Amino acid sequence: MGQSGLTCGSPANGTLVAAIAALLRRAIKVSRLSSALALAWLVCVAVPRAVEAANSAAGTLSLVHENDLFNHTDRNYTNGVQLSWVPGDSAPPAWALHIARQLPWFPRAGQLSHGYLFGQSMFTPHDITLPDPPQDDRPYAGWLYGTIALSSETGRQLDQFALTLGVVGPASMAEQSQKFIHKVTGSVEPRGWDTQLENELGIMATYQRSWRGLSTHPLNGLTVDLTPHLGGALGNVFTYANSGLTMRIGKHLPLDFGPPRIQPSIPGSGVYMPQGGEFSWYLFGGVEGRAVARNIFLDGNTFRDSRSVEKKPLVGDLQLGIVLDWSDARLSYTHVLRSREFENQRKNDGFGVITLTLLFSS
Repeated sequence: MGQSGLTCGSPANGTLVAAIAALLRRAIKVSRLSSALALAWLVCVAVPRAVEAANSAAGTLSLVHENDLFNHTDRNYTNGVQLSWVPGDSAPPAWALHIARQLPWFPRAGQLSHGYLFGQSMFTPHDITLPDPPQDDRPYAGWLYGTIALSSETGRQLDQFALTLGVVGPASMAEQSQKFIHKVTGSVEPRGWDTQLENELGIMATYQRSWRGLSTHPLNGLTVDLTPHLGGALGNVFTYANSGLTMRIGKHLPLDFGPPRIQPSIPGSGVYMPQGGEFSWYLFGGVEGRAVARNIFLDGNTFRDSRSVEKKPLVGDLQLGIVLDWSDARLSYTHVLRSREFENQRKNDGFGVITLTLLFSS
């Protein structure tokens, strides 16, 4: 697949573009036209440039965009973008593999793969028009990061280990990103970024184990499977333990663990294997509970004074979504409902996730 297959309006990939256009029309219905234009820019500009860089390589490229526009809100966790690349024809770096092998629970058997992720997330209080938000509301914060991830898959079990390094605070450029998009799209100007968390280096290790198909049943020509998972994160950005369950139902279920997501979340996988080389689809739903010991975006900076709120120690996620699979492309939409994360939070959160995954062969 070349770059030309992804430029907006290209006839070479008309089915995929039509599906994306349908999602954009949905965005227009559930929120402002300006937000849909921002999403269109992401799909039509960011994806082709990333594909150009990977044009001659074999592997899997994924773009994840999470935004609360689908929930008619602009607060709390308001936006996240993540780009990932999983090479298909190279071994994991020796140093990363050595670290993973030191973990007593990382499988010694299974198909090993590695990937690289780059992303940015932003968090805002309930009212972004206030230059000095209330002290008991979530502080402004941004998170810019890079990740190297390792996975081992045995067919029924997937283990994922990731090391993340990034920066919280003004250096994350979240303020510039949000103000730019809001200005271009004519949205309300966020006025309180002067109160955001201070610059801090963020380091985090995450581990997830998922078991696919512990219960698989045919249902009127469809297949149903269940995938429980267990894991956690350790670092000055997030520290938590998580557990949950995902159910899939569809035709020709691909060999995957759900679409990729931005952490913290119900885990997915950046790699998938289409079944039969034909179009397929599936619906999925999942639940997860997290016991949270550290969330820098609520607890505030680790080594210096900053704004903070009293976080809730237990957080739950509920997600529902659909995945559309072609032979070399996957498009998914997920809607997430998240319980309140801090004591004075007025309402539960909700946001939508659009994920585009492309397969490349050498």
